[in-house]
Amino acid sequence: MIEKMKDRIKERYNKMGDRAVITTKSKDVGVYLHWDGTMDFVEGFLAYCDLKEYRSPEVDDYGWARLCQVIGNYFGGKLSIGVDRYEKLDTDNYDNGVYIIENWEIIGREYQHYKDYHQDNMDEFLLEINRRMPKHEQVPSYEIFSYAKKWKEKHLKEEKDTEEGDLNNDR
Repeated sequence: MIEKMKDRIKERYNKMGDRAVITTKSKDVGVYLHWDGTMDFVEGFLAYCDLKEYRSPEVDDYGWARLCQVIGNYFGGKLSIGVDRYEKLDTDNYDNGVYIIENWEIIGREYQHYKDYHQDNMDEFLLEINRRMPKHEQVPSYEIFSYAKKWKEKHLKEEKDTEEGDLNNDR
C-alpha cells in the first residue's frame, strides 16, 4: 500500500521533494512537508489526528503540535517537516501546493498543480502511522479498522459523487 503511494509520486517527480503546506483558513501558521505532500499522505496524517481525537489547529496551538508530532514520528529524521508563519512558507511550490484544513478535513486547496488521489487504503496507512508512534501512544487495531471504514464511506463516496457530477457536466 505504501509502495503504491510512493509509485504515484515517482510517476510525477524526477526532482527533489514532493512539497506541500498544511494550514487553516486564517493562514497564520503552516506545516511544511518536504516529502510525501500528496493528498493521500496528508489525508492519512489528518485522519490519524482525528482518530486520536486531538484538538484541531484552528482551535488552538495544541492541534499544530499534535499534527507535527504525528508527521514527525512517521518520517523520523531531520529534514522532512517545518513549521512557520504561513507567509514565510513555500506555498506555490510546483508540487502539491497548500491544503487548507478544518476539523482534520481538507476544505480547500491553493497552488494545486497535479490531480489528487484520495487515500484509498486508509486502514493500512493508519496502521503504518500507528506503528511509528511511541508504544504508549498507539491505538488498538480494531479502532483503526472501524475508523477507516467510516472514513472511506464518507470520503470515497464524495469522490465518486464528484466524478459522476463531472461526467454529467461533460454531456
